[in-house]
Formats: sequence, C-alpha cells, structure tokens
Amino acid sequence: MSIKDPQTAPDSPVPAAGPPRGGRRNVAAARRAAQAKETWKEFSRNKAGVTGLVILLAVIALALLAPVLAPASTLDVTQLTSPQNDPPSAANPLGTDPSGRSVLALLIWGARVSLLVGFSATAVSMVIGTLMGMAAGHFTGAAQAVLMRVIDFFLVVPGLVLAIVLSSIIGAGVATIVVAIGITSWAGTARVVRAQTLTVESRPYIERSWALGASDAHIIGKHVLPAVMPLVLANTTLTVGSAIIAESTLSFLGLGDPSSISWGSMLKTALDTGAATGGFWWYVLPPGLAIVVVVLSFTLVGRAVESVINPTLRGR
Repeated sequence: MSIKDPQTAPDSPVPAAGPPRGGRRNVAAARRAAQAKETWKEFSRNKAGVTGLVILLAVIALALLAPVLAPASTLDVTQLTSPQNDPPSAANPLGTDPSGRSVLALLIWGARVSLLVGFSATAVSMVIGTLMGMAAGHFTGAAQAVLMRVIDFFLVVPGLVLAIVLSSIIGAGVATIVVAIGITSWAGTARVVRAQTLTVESRPYIERSWALGASDAHIIGKHVLPAVMPLVLANTTLTVGSAIIAESTLSFLGLGDPSSISWGSMLKTALDTGAATGGFWWYVLPPGLAIVVVVLSFTLVGRAVESVINPTLRGR
C-alpha cells in the first residue's frame, strides 16, 4: 500500500481562489445601490421631508428655466409698457414694481441668485468646517489647541456682523457675499465634525490601522472622512437655508451686486422706493414669502435626512 504524495496527489484539495477584482467592484456597487435604495425608502416615509424636496425641486426648475419663462427683455425698463406699481392683474399676476417690471419675472430671476449664493456659500462653509473639524479631532497637543481656539472665535463672534464687515472691506457683489457667508458660517459644522471624528477614532479598527503603520492622511482620508460625510450632508441642507437668509440680509443692506436680482435686493428696492410704506404689498410680500418657503423646505429636508442618519430621531 503506497501513500500518495500530498503535493502530487490528484485528489488533493485546491485552495479556492478569491473573487476577481471586477467581481469585487460589482459587489461593492450593488451594496452601495442597495444602501441608497434603503436610504431613499426611509426618507420617503417622512412626508414633510418629501414635501420640502418637491418644493425645492420646483423652485430650482423655475430658476433654471428663468430665461425661458421670463426672457430678460421683459425686465428691460426701456421696453416696458406696463404702468408702475400696478396691482396684480391677468397680464401681471403679481403686479409690477416701481419701474413697471413684472414682479413674477423678478421673483423667478431672483431665485437664481439666491439659490446660487445659498449653495455656493454652503459649499465653502462645509469644506472649511469639515477640514477644520477633522483636524481638531485628529491631532493633539499644540495643533489641537490652536485649532480649537480658532473654532471658538468663530463660534462666539456674530456671523452676520463679521459678514457685513468683510463685505464692506472687500466690496459689494455676489462673490463677496459668498465668501463672507462661507468664511463666517463654518464653525458649527466644525464642532459637529470634531465630535464625530473623536467617536470614530476611538474605535478598535483605527487602533489596528495605527499599529500597522497607517499615516495621518490614511486615517483621515480612508476612515474618518467617509464616517463624517453623512453627518456633513445632513448639516448641509440646514446650512443652505441659513445662507439664503444671510444673502437676503446682506442684499437688503446694500452689500449685494446692484446689477443682479435677488429676493433680498427686491426687498431693498421696495424699501428704497417707498413701496413697502406705500401699500404696494404685491412687491413686498412675494420675495418675503419665497424666502420663508425655500428656507422652510430646506429645513424639512434637512430634518428628514438627519432622521435617516440618526434613527433615534425618527419618533420626534
């Protein structure tokens, strides 16, 4: 009786090969798709959040279609035939402004600047806040102390006042408002991201990464950033509403671009021309209601996203 050589025996077990790289990518893509589907399912259960999302999509569509729905020629004061401060009528559903321009057309065009500033300023704020928050939670010693003092400074200084000062120094304009709002509104995000970073870095797999020689960039980029991004995205929807309010306030104070139309500049024009005190409510009420509705919609969407990320908030 001969004993088979385990290295040459035909019936020796062959180690199973792992899935090919393309297969792993497909599995990861399928997992992400399933997760996105489950997230949308949870979000769709929040009726207030869905309502806010529908309103926001409608406003964004109106802003994108402004050149089609209200051609720029309808805002040219040299080509207007409508009377000034005309009340709502069939020709002008929301009346006209002190220059004879359609308030509805101004409202649609104003949405473009207000939303552009809101999204752009929020993007600047989220980038700064995320980077500062992760750095303050990751590093220790003197670096952490300096970062925390910077965050504390921007937390205690009134953001609107600082934005007014920056706008006054840099000069009026849409880009100025974006920079002013973005630079002054990131501290709240940084504080939330720092807390999440400390929670993530206390987990065992982070300790194993350190033991294997992982660098700071690897820990932050591969582990911390993916863990804090859902929280950042939830905070983004809430910050956009605040940015739109700040833009309206700065434009109302005359720090915006006088050649561009926004909801805040409409309110300023109503005040400067006496429309606000002359009883011409159709020029004051629409931009004010537009600001309230859009900010409320962003708040509803933000709360819904927050409840999806944090299941403990779903019953509230």
